[in-house]
Amino acid sequence: MTHLRVLVLENQRFQRSVLIKMLDNLGVRDVVQASDSEHALVQMQESGGVDIVLCDLADRSFDCLDFLRCAAQSGMVCAVALCSDLGPELRRSLGQMGSLSGLQLLGVIKPPVQIRTLSKILHRYAHRCIPPVFSPDDHPLPSEDEIRRGLALGEFRAWFQPKFALDTGELAGVEALARWEHPTKGVLLPADFLAAVLAYDLIDQMFKQLLEQGLSLLGILRRQEVQIELSFNLHASQLVSDELIGHIQSALGLHGFPGSTLTFELAENGLLDIPSRIQDNLLRLRLLGCGLSVDDFGMGFSSLRSLCQLPFNQLKLDGEIIRNVNEPRSQALIASTLALAQSLDMSLVIEGISSARIRDAITEMGCKLGQGFYLARPMAGYRLLPWITAQIASQQAPIN
Repeated sequence: MTHLRVLVLENQRFQRSVLIKMLDNLGVRDVVQASDSEHALVQMQESGGVDIVLCDLADRSFDCLDFLRCAAQSGMVCAVALCSDLGPELRRSLGQMGSLSGLQLLGVIKPPVQIRTLSKILHRYAHRCIPPVFSPDDHPLPSEDEIRRGLALGEFRAWFQPKFALDTGELAGVEALARWEHPTKGVLLPADFLAAVLAYDLIDQMFKQLLEQGLSLLGILRRQEVQIELSFNLHASQLVSDELIGHIQSALGLHGFPGSTLTFELAENGLLDIPSRIQDNLLRLRLLGCGLSVDDFGMGFSSLRSLCQLPFNQLKLDGEIIRNVNEPRSQALIASTLALAQSLDMSLVIEGISSARIRDAITEMGCKLGQGFYLARPMAGYRLLPWITAQIASQQAPIN
C-alpha cells in the first residue's frame, strides 16, 4: 500500500497525528494533512491529488459534505473513509451507501480508531481496483495567478443548457454553466478549476462575470421578443456576505429585468446546518423575486424541516437517480420526490435525461420539467441564440 496517497483532514492536532502515525505503520508514507477544508483543497492541488480522504463527517468546524463534493468535482480524490462517532441509524444508513458526495465510500470507522480497522479500509480501496490518482506530474489544478489572468482576460464564459417542458417539448429556461475557454488547453469544465476558484476565494468574481454575460444575452433575446428564465449555480459560502445580493439586485436594475427572471441553484449538501446569515440572504433573493432551487436533490443529507423552513421553490432531482429508471428503487425515489415537491408547492426538474427511454418513463410518471444531453447539450451563447430561433420556428411551423 506504499503507493497510496492519503489526505488526513482533522482539526484536532492530536487526532491528526495519531492517524498519520497509524498510516505510517501500515506502510503509507505519502500523507497530506490539513486542519480545515480550504487548506485541504489547496494541499490536494499542490500535491497533485490524493487517493483517499480520511475525515470526520460529524466535525462541526466545517461542512464535510460540501468539501467532499468540491473534491469530487475537482477530480482530485477517488474515495473517502469516515472517522466519525455517529449514531447507529446514521452508521446503518451510511453502511448501505457505496458513494458519498460523488466519492467511493470505503466505510465508517468509529473512534478510537484501531489500526486493524484502518488497515481493512485501505485494503478495501485496493481490492476495488480503483485506479491510482495522479502524480504531481499529471494535471494539477491551475494556480491562483493563472485563474486571475483568465478572469482578467474574460476567459471564463457562461455556457447554457436548455430546460424543457417534457410533455410539449417547449423551452422552459436555460441554466448557465461555467466554462474556462483556455487559450492553450481548450474548453475546461468546472472539475478542472472550480476547487481552485473556491480555494483562492475568486468564486464571486467569476460569478459576477457569468451573471453579466447571462443578462446581456437575455437583453438580446428580449429585443427579439423572447423571454426565458435563466438559472445560475451558487455556492452556499457565497451567501455569507450581503455584498453579492446587492450586486445581483444592481445588475437586474441595470439591465431592466425583474428578479423573477433569475433562479439560483444551491447544492443540497451545502444546505446542511447553514448559518442564519445565509438563511437571511436566501430570503432576500426570494424577496427580489428570484427563484431558489435545491440542486442535486437526492444525493445529500437535507431534511424535510430544512425544505420547509428555507424559501426554496424548486427541486432538481440528480441524474444518478434516474439512470436506472425502470428499477423499482429508482421509481420509488422519483415518485416520492415528485409528491414531496407537489406537497411543498415546488416545481421539480429532472436532470441527466440521456435517452428517449428515460424521458418517456419520467414523463409517464408525471414529471413536467427536465434537462439532459438527450434533450440539448450545453452551448456557448453565440450558439444558443440561433438555436432558440430554430426552436421557436419549429414549434410555430404548421402541422401538415
